[in-house]
Amino acid sequence: MSEEKTVEPRVLAIILGGGKGTRLYPLTKERSKPAVPFGGKYRIVDIPISNCINSGYHKIYLLTQFNSASLHQHIINSYTFDRFSRGFVEILAAEQTLEHSGWYEGTADAVRKHVSHFKAQNPTHYIILSGDQLYRMDLKKFMNEHIASGADITIAAKAVNREDASGFGIMKVDDSSRITEFMEKPAKDMNIDEWKIPGKSRAKDLPENLEYLASMGIYIFNADTMDEMLDNDFNDFGKEIIPEAIKSKKVNSYIFNGYWEDIGTIKSFYDATLDLTKPVPSFNFYDEAKPIYTHMRNLPPSKINNADMTQSLASEGCVITESRLQHSVIGVRSIISEGCDLNGVIMMGADFYESEEQKALNKKKNVPNIGLGKNCKINKAIIDKNACIGDNCCININGKKYEDGDHGLFYSADGIIVIRKGVKIPAGTVI
Repeated sequence: MSEEKTVEPRVLAIILGGGKGTRLYPLTKERSKPAVPFGGKYRIVDIPISNCINSGYHKIYLLTQFNSASLHQHIINSYTFDRFSRGFVEILAAEQTLEHSGWYEGTADAVRKHVSHFKAQNPTHYIILSGDQLYRMDLKKFMNEHIASGADITIAAKAVNREDASGFGIMKVDDSSRITEFMEKPAKDMNIDEWKIPGKSRAKDLPENLEYLASMGIYIFNADTMDEMLDNDFNDFGKEIIPEAIKSKKVNSYIFNGYWEDIGTIKSFYDATLDLTKPVPSFNFYDEAKPIYTHMRNLPPSKINNADMTQSLASEGCVITESRLQHSVIGVRSIISEGCDLNGVIMMGADFYESEEQKALNKKKNVPNIGLGKNCKINKAIIDKNACIGDNCCININGKKYEDGDHGLFYSADGIIVIRKGVKIPAGTVI
């Protein structure tokens, strides 16, 4: 007697590109959040896309509506599947149709407005992912547990302590991991003892102080459940769709116990990037079995001319000359001239090399070349792409405090100085 054949689910991955990305400004001034460079050679969007590919899910839609040109170019240059795999990574930007006026009103509304595209793939399940989080998750395991549980919706959850619980949507679960209530960002002085994770739903290796379940904004929906839950005017998954679904659907939690970081602010982005310089970083790019994919640029190896580098990363195509780098991440095509001293610096690099003719023209106009000129001293800063910083510039080394916000040549956030994309900073400037 032949064994019953298991039918594989037809999974469609949807990555939410986010809104205007105001918390990551000015890195999002000319690009969407998913397109922000990360880790020297990647873009933030490479993280969720790679999680999908490494889990065997190759049908991926990316929903975006703000500053999508840079993101679109990156996707075209990075993700091309062979014609036999039927895989794709496709951007769906907000558009006007006869049915709706265009702009997304929230996460659920963004999905609703593209349902016709999704149904053409005849999916049995949807995985909804965020475009600005740093983590590695076996989405196949997540899906298998969802199916085995018989749930209509499963929400990936991170165990957090009481202090951190106020920054997330918190879920109350029963002994079978079914979600019974959902609450958005409880006040710090609110008593939420009844929302602690019950013993039978706790993982054995979960630290005792992590007592509450926070939504990661990562969901699995059965396709028919998705259709039903979007048949209304609700605009947001976390604030409206999920609380409504809990009333009538089986909504389960899936506790993820690995590293996860929301990199939606300048400080969280800065901290997560510099964490990569540790001997054993929280996020590991060096996993051969589960690589993080990105644009293959065919750049030459970096040239290090007598530089002193400690706990730092240098991407392809850099030229670093007689300089000192500590705890810094250097992006592709970065040029660092002699005598520079960098500590806690994220340098995003450049989109191109300047020709000798262009450099001669820059000199004639008294304009600095792309990269760092000689003898620059820089601490705790993010230097966006194509920035031109002249000789003898000092950035964030004199202890001066700036209010958060725009200061012309630069932006300040939580003590971090952000040098804008393409800005030209004259020689001798002190910030």
